[in-house]
Amino acid sequence: MKKALILIYFICAFGSAQESDPKLPEPKLFESQHEGTFHGVKVRYKTIAGETYLKNDQGEPVASIWSTAYVKQGSDSKRPVIFIFNGGPGSASIWLHMGVFGPRIVQVESDASEDDGAAPYKVIHNDLALLDMADLVFVDPVGTGYSKVIGQGKVEDFWGLNEDAASIAGFIRVWITRNKRWQSPKYIAGESFGTTRAAAVTAALEKGGQSMALNGLILISQALDYQGSTSTHDNIASYFTYFPTMAATAWYHKKAGKGQDLEDFVAESRDFAYKEYLPALYKGSQLSTSEKDKIADRIAYFLGLEKDYILLSDNRILTSRFKKELLRQEGKTIGTLDSRYLGEEGDATADRPTLGDPSGYGTDAAYTAALQEYFANTLNIEMEDRPYLTSNSKIYGKWNWRPVPQGVGWEPSYVNVARSLGESMRRNKDLKVMVANGYYDMITPFLDAEYTFARHDIPQERVEMFYYEGGHMMYNHRPDFEKLVQDIRKFLK
Repeated sequence: MKKALILIYFICAFGSAQESDPKLPEPKLFESQHEGTFHGVKVRYKTIAGETYLKNDQGEPVASIWSTAYVKQGSDSKRPVIFIFNGGPGSASIWLHMGVFGPRIVQVESDASEDDGAAPYKVIHNDLALLDMADLVFVDPVGTGYSKVIGQGKVEDFWGLNEDAASIAGFIRVWITRNKRWQSPKYIAGESFGTTRAAAVTAALEKGGQSMALNGLILISQALDYQGSTSTHDNIASYFTYFPTMAATAWYHKKAGKGQDLEDFVAESRDFAYKEYLPALYKGSQLSTSEKDKIADRIAYFLGLEKDYILLSDNRILTSRFKKELLRQEGKTIGTLDSRYLGEEGDATADRPTLGDPSGYGTDAAYTAALQEYFANTLNIEMEDRPYLTSNSKIYGKWNWRPVPQGVGWEPSYVNVARSLGESMRRNKDLKVMVANGYYDMITPFLDAEYTFARHDIPQERVEMFYYEGGHMMYNHRPDFEKLVQDIRKFLK
């Protein structure tokens, strides 16, 4: 319990670390002035990139949080501010920073037809950045980016569902206090596990003796209830929630839905999933042979797989197998984050991808190089004492998913913060939620978003669902980049 209390009462030291621990250097800070035109509006803004030292309730430094903030010159206390982070756990904020929200962004292949290859990569001015209407703060959780444990801190104090949320909530309070922005409308934008974090941080901000109510959450590729985004045998919900995404993928690769519009085909597959497939899944081996055969015919129609393969799979198609099976004859493997992407693997007989995710290794080098160049040459950031970790594989294996403190009984179950979000929305009448879904997202499927928000006692009138013809990072598809930005702008107004 002591650890939980320490996490709740994080405070900040900015530029005063030596007063409490002479062995720690001063937090690093890099400020620069910039000007740009965004949505036709010329904006002069200050970039503040640097470390914020978090302390425990004994006043001991325990972590350094790296953030990159863009603040309009002369911002008043009523200007909106958006806190932005990615997911993982173990991912820095690079993807949302250099992919859609930042003033400079990297260009990757919009149609997912090419790997990013090797440098040089194209980095452009983002004239659709939101700086004309809001200040932006990109946050790297402990263990990602330049953020790290320091002083008396331990990784287990931060690498966990509740621990992580408490530290990010502590950082947000500090930033708001330091910049005198308690009266500003406050938003969080998160992607993937970043949406899990967003809901957990929302709840954490209500506690700790400094209650802070948020105005809205922008959930990109939501992951609030992991049951619907965990494709594994015996998890009936996952066969159901992934089905329309697999159908959309088959449509994209011209294996199903010939002559139909994407949205019409998706609607048809969703209708089948609810009315026919889900009841059949629950009946299981109680289905007659003729009933199984009928369902297999329908699955083949939607997913473009051979009926014999479907029957051998007992009408239950795992996404890992689908990604390998759909284009097996062409020697192609489908991406996970974005099923438009294709990879070529040497093992043509494997039942799942063997080289990783084509949509991951098809873009990550470009993002990494773009951020490194931007930090060094535009923001003049010099951090030679440590690398900027775009992702940290050490974190996930050590992550504490327990939703309750040590010593409190808990039976392992799927991670779920959806009901907590519903409770936060009922305590805060102004909290609204935007959910951005990619049709080709094979890790957090769009039907799971609908399935999640339809239950868990979430006020439906304050939830808006949006759909895009891209994947997990739908902004990599330029038409959806533009649509996503416009949808966010409307949401903020």
